[in-house]
Amino acid sequence: MILNGNDALPKLELTYPCAWRYKLVGEGDTLIFTAVCDVISEKEHTLIPSNVSKNGRYLSMNLDLLVMNEDERTFIYEALKAHPHIKMVL
Repeated sequence: MILNGNDALPKLELTYPCAWRYKLVGEGDTLIFTAVCDVISEKEHTLIPSNVSKNGRYLSMNLDLLVMNEDERTFIYEALKAHPHIKMVL
């Protein structure tokens, strides 16, 4: 494990390409699917429902795909986080 500059949080060490999972939270599977298509378009992926909130308003889904490098992994995260149909990305 490598520590970052402030020695408080460990830096994640990954060997690319690697399988990666994003957990996406939104207000419905159709909206989440649309957001994923907008961000990664034709890239091969799997999108699987995960959980539904207690009141049923929000749904989480697991997005699994192969990322080629750190820049791609970060770009996808930031683009999904900024998409209006996505409430949260973990």
